[in-house]
Amino acid sequence: MHSLRIERDGAVAHLILTGPGNGNAMGPATWTEIPAALDELEADPAIRALVVRGHGEHFSFGLDVRATAPALMGEMDAYRRRELHTMIVTMQTAFTRISTSRLPAIAAVHGWCIGAGIELIAACDIRYAHIGAKFSLREVQLAIVPDLGALQRLPLIVGEGHARELALTGKTIDANRAAAIGLVNEVVERETIEDVVAYAAEIAAQIATYSPLTVAGIKQVKNAQQGRSIADGLAYVAAWNAAFLPSPDLTAALRTFSK
Repeated sequence: MHSLRIERDGAVAHLILTGPGNGNAMGPATWTEIPAALDELEADPAIRALVVRGHGEHFSFGLDVRATAPALMGEMDAYRRRELHTMIVTMQTAFTRISTSRLPAIAAVHGWCIGAGIELIAACDIRYAHIGAKFSLREVQLAIVPDLGALQRLPLIVGEGHARELALTGKTIDANRAAAIGLVNEVVERETIEDVVAYAAEIAAQIATYSPLTVAGIKQVKNAQQGRSIADGLAYVAAWNAAFLPSPDLTAALRTFSK
């Protein structure tokens, strides 16, 4: 089952999250389909910018816990832990693929943006939110250390204090608070969620008019400045979760969530 679809509008491509979980929750297919989509789009010289958005009312409820739970529960020997480590790295690579793409990625957030949804927009270059958007990095409530880039990228976006607050409390913040701390660049105070998508597409179209080599160069230089610390952090948290993620707390939380 596909987890996303691509729509093209001139020089701008839309990467649209579609599920298969409720609220565009990201299931196992997500982690291979995102890199495949980027490979396809980057191979087309006519595409110069990317809008990342969700289908329907929400951006994303985050990780599809029900689909992922079997890999996280039960007895863990060395072989299963190695498989878990490989799975985490594969998931990390999907979001890193957006961050390192030559295409500038603009997130258009509406409705809920939870957990992995925040980690996804943190890998984008620019983030816009509808006035009704809500954000929550709530892995702590599931006894999970966020391992898809939030702990590495968010401090570069919102600062250490806000990043730690979001990760440690799992609190929900609204669009205005997200803008105040720098999680989003701007709040689109219009009536419909389609307005934030249109606004993101407008900015993407503007960027697409510039030299693609220059735009790609800006991304490459910025990433070279920050990439090693992010890569080191991702490697560390992958090893940490492969070793410590399976726990009674996690099992209890997943069973409650799956009911």
